[in-house]
Amino acid sequence: MSQKTLYAEFTVKEGSEQRVAEMMIELAGQVRQEPGNILFLPYVREENPREYFVFEVYADEQAFEQHITADYGAVFNAELAGHIEGEGSELTWLHPVD
Repeated sequence: MSQKTLYAEFTVKEGSEQRVAEMMIELAGQVRQEPGNILFLPYVREENPREYFVFEVYADEQAFEQHITADYGAVFNAELAGHIEGEGSELTWLHPVD
C-alpha cells in the first residue's frame, strides 16, 4: 500500500487568527497521535499569518480514512468553516517523484 500525502491550504478571516491558531495546535496534537499518521505539519505564511498550509502524510488509504472520520476532525472542520474565507480548504494530493 502506498502512503497518502496531501497539502491543504486556507485563508483565515481577519479577526479569527488567534482562535484558528489555537484550534490548529489542538488538532495537530490529536492527529499526531493517530496510529497511521506519519506527518502533520501546519504552517502560516511568514508575511501573512492568515494563510495556512498543512502538509500531511498518512501510512495508507486506511489510515487516511481513519483520520477523516475521527470525531475531533468533524468538530474542528465545523468550527473552522466559520473562520475561513471561501468554501473550505483547498486540497492538493501529492505523490513522490520516482
